[in-house]
Amino acid sequence: MKENRFFITGTGTNVGKTLVSMLLCKKFGFKYCKPIQSGSAFGTDFDYISSMGIEIFQPSYNLLAPLSPNIAAKYEKIDIDAQKIKIPDCENLIVEGAGGIFVPINNEFLMTYIPKKFNLETIIVAKGGLGVINSTLLTIAALKAEKLPIRGVIFNCASDDEIASIMQFCDVKNLGRIDHISCLNTDNIAHDINL
Repeated sequence: MKENRFFITGTGTNVGKTLVSMLLCKKFGFKYCKPIQSGSAFGTDFDYISSMGIEIFQPSYNLLAPLSPNIAAKYEKIDIDAQKIKIPDCENLIVEGAGGIFVPINNEFLMTYIPKKFNLETIIVAKGGLGVINSTLLTIAALKAEKLPIRGVIFNCASDDEIASIMQFCDVKNLGRIDHISCLNTDNIAHDINL
């Protein structure tokens, strides 16, 4: 089994998965891969990551619409063949998912397929705000139900109370918190993240 290969999922969409992926790549020297990219008509996560000087690998599927992969593929008349989803055969790799862990890839598989297929440990990104406790605990429960290993949770702008409430009801590791991203450089933001 290759070491230091992590799947980044979130408690939903726009919770900071790409930011966390970039921070992990910068801090720990990981390479970056997003096997299914949607919303490429509006700029991609690859554009952001590559602008940081991080080694990236192109997606297996690059969809234009900012929708779940199964719906974007339907509108673009593309069949997403799960067997054709690839990631690099290397160590020190961050693999970012699209949306949350139960987002459909196609009419047969959910996003859980990717960490299962490639034997990846999962890191959850949880963005603070109303609903974060419930959505984080649900994501943890979903991963456990699917028997997927969880490395831990990285909190994005979550309060101390939110983090404490989540940690009280789960047995996963708190990998750190990022805050006030517009005011800090990436080195300072990543300082408190530990794997």
